[in-house]
Amino acid sequence: MSQAEKSIKVAISAEFLEAYSRISKSKQARVRSFIEKFKKHPTAPGLNYEKISDAQDQNLRSLRIDQQYRAIVLRPENGNVFMLLWVDNHDDAYDWARNRQFQVHPDTGAIQVVDVAERETQREEPEREQVGLFDEYRDRELVRLGVPEGILPAVRAIRSQQDLDESSSWLPEEAFEALFMLTAGFTKEEVFAEVVASEDSESIDTTDFAAALERADSLRRFTVVEDDLELQQILAAPLERWRIFLHPSQRKLVQMHANGPVRVLGGAGTGKTVVAMHRAKWLAEFVFTDPRDRILVTTFTKNLAIDIRENLQKLCAANTMRRIEVINIDAWVAQFLRQNGYDFQIAFEDRLRLLWENAINIADQALELPDEFYKDEWQQVIQQQGIDSMDAYIRADRTGRGQRLPRSSRPKVWAVFEEYRTQLNRHRFKELTDATRDARHLLEQQGDVFPYCAVVIDEAQDMSAEVFRLVRQMIPTEDGSAPNDIFIVGDAHQRIYGSRVVLGHCGIDIRGRGRKLRVNYRTTEETRQWAMTILRGRSFDDLDGGQDDQRGYRSLLHGADPEVQRHDSFSDEIEAITDYVATLQNQGVLAKDVCLIARTNDLVNQYDGALRSGGHETYLIRRSSAEDRRTDGIRLATMHRVKGLEFDYVIVAGVNEGIVPLPQAIRAEGAYEKEVNETRERSLLYVAVTRARQSVLITCTGKPSPFLPEC
Repeated sequence: MSQAEKSIKVAISAEFLEAYSRISKSKQARVRSFIEKFKKHPTAPGLNYEKISDAQDQNLRSLRIDQQYRAIVLRPENGNVFMLLWVDNHDDAYDWARNRQFQVHPDTGAIQVVDVAERETQREEPEREQVGLFDEYRDRELVRLGVPEGILPAVRAIRSQQDLDESSSWLPEEAFEALFMLTAGFTKEEVFAEVVASEDSESIDTTDFAAALERADSLRRFTVVEDDLELQQILAAPLERWRIFLHPSQRKLVQMHANGPVRVLGGAGTGKTVVAMHRAKWLAEFVFTDPRDRILVTTFTKNLAIDIRENLQKLCAANTMRRIEVINIDAWVAQFLRQNGYDFQIAFEDRLRLLWENAINIADQALELPDEFYKDEWQQVIQQQGIDSMDAYIRADRTGRGQRLPRSSRPKVWAVFEEYRTQLNRHRFKELTDATRDARHLLEQQGDVFPYCAVVIDEAQDMSAEVFRLVRQMIPTEDGSAPNDIFIVGDAHQRIYGSRVVLGHCGIDIRGRGRKLRVNYRTTEETRQWAMTILRGRSFDDLDGGQDDQRGYRSLLHGADPEVQRHDSFSDEIEAITDYVATLQNQGVLAKDVCLIARTNDLVNQYDGALRSGGHETYLIRRSSAEDRRTDGIRLATMHRVKGLEFDYVIVAGVNEGIVPLPQAIRAEGAYEKEVNETRERSLLYVAVTRARQSVLITCTGKPSPFLPEC
């Protein structure tokens, strides 16, 4: 191979992979054979590059795959870059190519795709008395933010937020995001820092596509294929974009060299888990590269840890994966304590119920406190603050607790807690919080000998304060931080297990290293807005004592509004669901791309039986195992189990009063506690709805849930 051939770069676009995925399986083999040959020798004499005479971009070429299919390739005049852009039937491929231009933006240095036909329909200038949405910005300012100069007249014609939403079909992605952020109230400087990848515009050569392919904004839609194995993996799962393409804001976080812990917030669908996985891979490959280095990836639930492990195995080479441990935090604690001869058993609610009853029996009735008060006080004050003595409890901060309790009454309340501790010790039981604290103390005794160089935490909003103290002890430091040591992703809007925590109070200092993801890649804007109404009027924290907001958060996808159906009976509801599924399948939707979600396991089983009786194949997504995408069948899962998953079509069923919210889940002795519990139930419904990529159907029988916006 000549030196010139060695310098050749072959890139594949995300659009090419989407087009490839739509080709029938029987035809894909021929297309794949062409791609493999093209990747090895894009200048081979046998390839016939045909110029597309009426194309807007003179660098576009057509390549014959067979009598039916053509590939569209970008072959710039300068350099050894070849880019596979599209594959389709002959006429459709040419139609796609005619109106597209590919250019390197002079300020961002990214390769942009402009649909010329769509642009031309938008060139009408606003009438003089009409105000354009971006009139206050100079042309140069808009270009600096990624708007192509040739498209400025069309941008000037945007008069309203609706016009801007519609422009997403013809504006380059990064230009649309920048304009949207301006309308969301961000300053030019904030937008530039958020979406513009390059700050050195003077060195950008707009003819150098090879250099442009290395920039983060190009890598959101193009990938350079380095070897045959990588190509095979890409073609084997062309729709798993998360493995290949990252948004610049995501890539910044993945490759961020940090002087200490990093916290990343992001709403549903913003790719937090994807960022966490890529971060673990990047740390293992580029930062902690010694074969002895270990990286821990942990999350709250066992099933999500299983899902993450399976996806990381797709993302990482075997030698990289050997140095990444993936385990949910409860299992890690139990395993660590067992290895250290721990003489207690971690007990959960069913085993603790009788112990609580025995303890509350000694409560001073003169206090007139309900039984639920003691359990809530234990969890929210004693365990949250790690209180282990009556004196500490008397001084404890009870801010936020609905039930007022004078300091003079606290010794009487403490007697109940002391009895509960006695009961635990007698049975050799420990609550998980206590076991986690004991694990931290063991680490402290062992000293700085633990094998982890970094810890990556997903779904951080569900973790307790004691978990974060334990994580800090896993990589002990004198000043509370070490380079690239802790990476935390979460979203309080999706908190369905834990309580509020303040990372700074747990020894994790994120000052100056708090980041946000704002672009939703999964859920349509219509679904996102509808789901947010479920949470309207509630406040959500930023995991460090501040408040989180949704400013600038939005989806770039559009679709139908979620549909709410009310039925008189369960049989009517099932009939409607069955008809809905049949309609989807008649449209070519696979059963495994549809998921029915319900609040409880009993409800899931009822819907499962009804669907099976109607002749539908089903697949239960269980708590203890990852979903097997190779198996067909309509998916069914509880609202808790479906967290972290996504499907094209979602049915949230049984959203009735008395089910959502579940009465026992919101029961509390005080108004504050009840509000906290109700917010958690609202977040659970929010999580269920936002699993959908394309559309959502919400069904109920009898009286609908009070959480439903339309009801």
